[in-house]
Amino acid sequence: MSHLRAVLVDDEPLALRLLQSMLEEVPGIEVVATCRNGREALSAVARHTPDILFLDVQMPGMNGFDVVRRLQGDTIPLVIFVTAYDHYAIEAFEVHAVDYVLKPLEADRLELAIQRARERLHQRSAGTGEEPDAEKGRLMASLESMDRPIERSGNEGPGKLAIKDRGRIIMLNQADVEWIDAAGDYMCVHAGGDTHIMRSTMKELQQQLCDSTFKRVHRSTLVNLDYIGQIKVLTKGEYLLTLASGAEVKVSRNYRQPIKDYLDASRGTAVS
Repeated sequence: MSHLRAVLVDDEPLALRLLQSMLEEVPGIEVVATCRNGREALSAVARHTPDILFLDVQMPGMNGFDVVRRLQGDTIPLVIFVTAYDHYAIEAFEVHAVDYVLKPLEADRLELAIQRARERLHQRSAGTGEEPDAEKGRLMASLESMDRPIERSGNEGPGKLAIKDRGRIIMLNQADVEWIDAAGDYMCVHAGGDTHIMRSTMKELQQQLCDSTFKRVHRSTLVNLDYIGQIKVLTKGEYLLTLASGAEVKVSRNYRQPIKDYLDASRGTAVS
């Protein structure tokens, strides 16, 4: 089995460590660098010339797509995008045969992506596969085809959340979700009197939600504005929300602005 060198890129330390630990269980993979942002990624690729680049799509500043655009075509590694579920992105990747793995990561899907990478690298070395510059062209084609749809989607309206539950996937309407709170590496999604457990980070989940409806009110809490029944002004600039189900959620001072804006709009006056 050929030995593959990999560079990992993700701005979230926990996600980066998880990916690294999973790859350590895969024979023939050597992680030569881990990177927290796009600039580190470009530097690591230039320094190590890896075979595979595991690249997070959503990162502040230079995101995964920006990294691809800046890679040198003659030395570009095989890119495996790491992404939270996004219909437009996945459709574009599949149309252009760009490999990806979904968050939360699953070992079998990760191993499949690596196996595909091995096959493509073998074809490249045998002269029967794509040249590196053609690889970049295919990646760029996938990005071009998805740029506009992603901008249009922009989390404009409620869609669905895919939640795995004992071997099945529940497609939950976002409009039915009242509030969400984090519990370690899991999200507790409260909807219709039930609580669904979803393995995700807060950042990944926010990317899937309608950003005009769901607002972060605490480091570990999101609330659907449509379910707010009562707002109580507390001391120290905090609020206490009573939701339609009767659940009470405290709004911390650092995250109060969306609720303040919501209250101002509802009353037609400014609240200090």
